[in-house]
Amino acid sequence: MPTRRTDSAGLVPGTVRGRGATRNPASRFDAIRTEAFDDGWGALDAPVAPIVTHVTDEHGASILTYNDSPDLGFDRSINPYRGCEHGCIYCYARPSHGYLGLSTGLDFETRLYAKVDAVRLLDGELRKKSYRPALVLIGANTDAYQPIERERQLTRQILQLLVAARHPFGIITKSTLVQRDLDVLSEGARLRLCHAYVSVTTLDRQIARRMEPRAPTPERRLETIRALASVGVPTGVMVAPLVPGLTDHELEAILQAAAAAGAKHAGYVLLRLPHEIKELFLAWLAEHFPGRVDHVQKLLRAMRAGLDNDSHFGTRMIGTGTYAELLRQRFDGATRRLGLDERLSSVDVSQFRMPAPARGQLELF
Repeated sequence: MPTRRTDSAGLVPGTVRGRGATRNPASRFDAIRTEAFDDGWGALDAPVAPIVTHVTDEHGASILTYNDSPDLGFDRSINPYRGCEHGCIYCYARPSHGYLGLSTGLDFETRLYAKVDAVRLLDGELRKKSYRPALVLIGANTDAYQPIERERQLTRQILQLLVAARHPFGIITKSTLVQRDLDVLSEGARLRLCHAYVSVTTLDRQIARRMEPRAPTPERRLETIRALASVGVPTGVMVAPLVPGLTDHELEAILQAAAAAGAKHAGYVLLRLPHEIKELFLAWLAEHFPGRVDHVQKLLRAMRAGLDNDSHFGTRMIGTGTYAELLRQRFDGATRRLGLDERLSSVDVSQFRMPAPARGQLELF
């Protein structure tokens, strides 16, 4: 099990340029907590060394993750990577790094794992006689098109296998790198196997740069929607997360820009603060938007029955109460007006076929 390496569990000294988290708190599973203090030698005033990204190859036993959540539109997913270099401060996947003995803060953004056996494992899963095809969502936890995909190409190989097997799939990403795979995605769309969602959180470049430091700009994400739609991929926009008091006023503008780019579907998710994300997000908010901390937290609690987070199915994504209902009405009205309320066309599971044997491998029967 890897050990967590961190300068302190508190605020990171100095400015952490190009990263989302301002902290590297201990995992909730850690038995020991550390705290930075001034020992008189000026250690806290020393310049902070550049934080580099480390990628570790991971060899797993399976690649398909199943869920039985009633408020999700899929029951299986593939995540080629653990951790995400995009560094989005709000990312709900951050707590999963705790299972590795790592921090949900800077560790999540800089200590990444590539599932190098992903294609082989998926091939094996699809070959099982008991396997029954259904839509698999790629990137449900961490972005399958984060920067390391440019070199590793695990996502592209997974798509190629799924299209060859005529297996239905969906993609959710905020990366322009998905455009590299338009050839594979257009073929999947032609066969009625796939759809894609592009996440757009804000149109404000300054907020985006601070909140999602290594993700593409809002303008480039809209270009990605246009590129996907232009080759026939059923494309939607995911306004996620909506941050009340910071980005929720942009809801209609984001939907309008996405519709103009060619999106035909839309969804939204209210900001969630499970586990360590609460500490991380509020620390980030206090650093970048100190005057909005109380307002944002009060609005969130008004939509979470007085709590900072709600994990109940059905309400965890959209909240409850007057303000949450207002957001829902605004979303419904805008999607109807912009033609973003079309039903997502069903993918075709009837074409599924077992992947062809690898070159040189003989059939037993």
